[in-house]
Amino acid sequence: MTETTHNTVTVTDERADLLEALAQHRHFLRFTTRDLTDEQAGQRTTASELCLGGLIKHVTSVEKHWADFILDGPSAMPDFTSMTEADFAKRADEFRMLPGETLAGVLAEFEEVARRTDELVTALSDLNASHPLPKAPWNEPGARWSARRTLLHIIAETAQHAGHADIIRESLDGAKSMG
Repeated sequence: MTETTHNTVTVTDERADLLEALAQHRHFLRFTTRDLTDEQAGQRTTASELCLGGLIKHVTSVEKHWADFILDGPSAMPDFTSMTEADFAKRADEFRMLPGETLAGVLAEFEEVARRTDELVTALSDLNASHPLPKAPWNEPGARWSARRTLLHIIAETAQHAGHADIIRESLDGAKSMG
């Protein structure tokens, strides 16, 4: 297993591996925004509605809500089965840069949520502690996720969206994260 230092606490077990994987995918996501203006961060470059700033906002929201889930269970998450069209329209705002938002501000929020998640993972007493999943059409009724499974989901979301961001950035100006 890997040994990693997070906020002056050395983590030497499975948590170090989880945190290292998450840090790597966060890095690739952030890296797609290097040297961009706020306007470029909000620009759509593909058929998708996604932009780089919006992807970072979405990943920030996902990580924050799932970290809250680790602590507080399904009460930390929205009940997607009762959301209205207006609720879904408001949620769509996390996928785009809104007037007054800056890339620096979006990245600062991303860093703050990352710091909080890293502290949570370091301090968790049991990665096997679990909660029932929140109500959502895509969640199996009665299913539970452990803290470990939830962290794996956060890592997968971050990695998936880092890949999306790489495509958007390459379409924007030809810059690539790798290669």
